[in-house]
Amino acid sequence: MHWDVNKVRALPDFVLAVELKDGRTGIFDVKPFLQHPSLARLRDPAYFRQVGIQWGALTWPEQEDIAPDTLEAHLQPLAIAAPA
Repeated sequence: MHWDVNKVRALPDFVLAVELKDGRTGIFDVKPFLQHPSLARLRDPAYFRQVGIQWGALTWPEQEDIAPDTLEAHLQPLAIAAPA
């Protein structure tokens, strides 16, 4: 799907840099979602950095995930500079 995650990198302050399969890139701030009981483990910065991709979704080792529609709705686009 167009919102499948191609690449992800954990940044400080519970933020993820994300590239989607359709080429869009952006920042996803996880902080607003950390109060949800199912994402409580993500409050540990070391665990948060273990983010990965499974079936195109953002996931963590203990089965936490971010729904693709949530990711797409809250993704802050990054401007990509034109090549020189």
